[in-house]
Amino acid sequence: MLEAILTAVIPVVIIGVVCAAMLVVAAKLMAVKEDERFPAVRDCLPGANCGACGFAGCDGYAKALCETPGTPTNLCIPGADTVAKQLSETLGVAFADVVEQVAVVHCSGDCGATQDKVVYSGIETCAAAKMLYGGKGSCTFGCLGLGDCAKACPHDAIFIDNGVAKVYTCDCIGCGICTKTCPNHLISLVPDIKNTVVACSNRDKGAVTRKVCANGCIGCKKCERVCPSGAIKVQDNVAVIDYEKCIDCGACAENCTTHCIKTEDLRGCHHFQK
Repeated sequence: MLEAILTAVIPVVIIGVVCAAMLVVAAKLMAVKEDERFPAVRDCLPGANCGACGFAGCDGYAKALCETPGTPTNLCIPGADTVAKQLSETLGVAFADVVEQVAVVHCSGDCGATQDKVVYSGIETCAAAKMLYGGKGSCTFGCLGLGDCAKACPHDAIFIDNGVAKVYTCDCIGCGICTKTCPNHLISLVPDIKNTVVACSNRDKGAVTRKVCANGCIGCKKCERVCPSGAIKVQDNVAVIDYEKCIDCGACAENCTTHCIKTEDLRGCHHFQK
C-alpha cells in the first residue's frame, strides 16, 4: 500500500520541482528590466492619476519620462512648478515652467435665465438626465445642474449654484477630471493667468438661443469686431476665445450684448502658493 502511494506521489513531486525551476529561470530570462530612475521619478509625481499630462496616470507619465527622451517635465498641472523642478533635478534636465490651469464652466444659464421643459424625477446624475430629452432645462447645451462634476472633483473645487456649476478657482488644481465628467462638455481648462471667459456653449442660432436662455450667446460677432488682438471668434454660433492671442483687455466682455462674456479672477491654487 505504501509503495503504491509513493509511486504516485514521487513523480508528482519531481514534476513540481522541475516546473518550479523552469519558472524561476524563465522569470529571470524574460524579466523586463525597470529603469533605475523610475521609483524616484514616480515619487516626484502627486499621484492624482488625472491624466492631465496626457498619459495613463502618474505611472504612465513616469515611464515615459524614463524611457522616452524628450518627454517634457512640465506636463503635471496639479503638481505645478514644484513637481517640474523635482523632475528636472531627478532626470538631470533643464527646468521648464508649468502653465498652470484652472477649470471654467462655459454656461451662465441659471434658474433666472432658463426654464425647465420637463419635470425630471430619475437618477440624480447629469449623465442620466442627459439621456432624457437632453436634460430638464430648456437649453440642451447648458449645465444639467445635478453635480456630476462636483462629485468627481478630488478637491471639492466645484459646486452647484442656482442650477449651474461654479468653480472655486482658489481650490482648483487643474487636474481636468471634471472636464471628462461633464456629459455636455461645458468645462474646460484655461491658463489661470487669464481673466476672460465665454460663459455659454449654445450652438443654436441667436433667435433660438434667446428663447431658451436670456444669458446665451447670440452670435452677433460684436466681440469679434472690438477685440484688438483677434483673439475671439464666433464658431458654430458661439464665441470662442484663443487664449494664446487674448491680452485680457476686457473689450469683448464690456461690449457683449447678452453679457455671456465675463471677466473673472481665474487665479488658481498654484498662483497663491507661489
